[in-house]
Amino acid sequence: MTEITVAALQLAFSADIDANIAKVSDAVREAHGRGAQVILPPELFEGEYFCRVEDESLFANAAPVTEHKAVLAMQALAEALKVYIPTSFFELDGPHHYNSLAMIGPDGEVQGVYRKSHIPDGPGYEEKFYFRPGNTGFKVWNGPRAKLGVGVCWDQWYPETARAMMLMGAEVLFYPTAIGSEPHDTSLDTARLWRRAMVGHAVSNVVPVIAANRVGVEHDQTFYGTSFITDERGDILAELDREEEGVIVATIDLNRVRRHRAAFGFFRDRRPELYGRLVQDI
Repeated sequence: MTEITVAALQLAFSADIDANIAKVSDAVREAHGRGAQVILPPELFEGEYFCRVEDESLFANAAPVTEHKAVLAMQALAEALKVYIPTSFFELDGPHHYNSLAMIGPDGEVQGVYRKSHIPDGPGYEEKFYFRPGNTGFKVWNGPRAKLGVGVCWDQWYPETARAMMLMGAEVLFYPTAIGSEPHDTSLDTARLWRRAMVGHAVSNVVPVIAANRVGVEHDQTFYGTSFITDERGDILAELDREEEGVIVATIDLNRVRRHRAAFGFFRDRRPELYGRLVQDI
């Protein structure tokens, strides 16, 4: 049997980067103690979700991947525990700024950087003010006995993201997230939509999905947690509620997943010659 044990962290964050790193580090150690080999923290855990407002002073918080405090801390921790930690961070690259993710391996090295492809722009989620659209394309990395694909937050709503990573060889999909209330419409609760979108990716690609969100109230936004791990059939293996901080862990039988994916025939029966419209502008 070929297995992989994965974890998602659900935490509340403050404006104190050192405190946030310490909190994530403690949760990573807990996940490792429960057998996790790939441990997913939420998006931009270095601080509060700053994209709720447009504030030019916040650009000063970005740093290159080789210097970013959160990345450096996770590198040291990954090496010490021999685990993989997909680490979201605010990246500075010359004059450019990105919402990025460093895939850190068990040797503590950054295997590569993925820059978030889809950048939202709306009340409370004004990311286009801060981030350029990613220029890396989607990424897939070698993990423990499986290839790992990671999309960041808004990427998770796009079926094209999941399918592209699958066609690149991904066998497990991860989505670090920061999502909660909608300031422009207090009656809109997207928690169930958020989960359904990713469960749909699991079902239509026959792939396990791991999603890690933050919780707590930050200024006028409430982040709704509900982090989860689903198997390749879309069945929930582990989950957290809307308020609790914690760690969820699940073990996935990769051989079973591969059998199920082959048996469903979704990739066998694809008709790429009919999909040209998907890459044309509206």
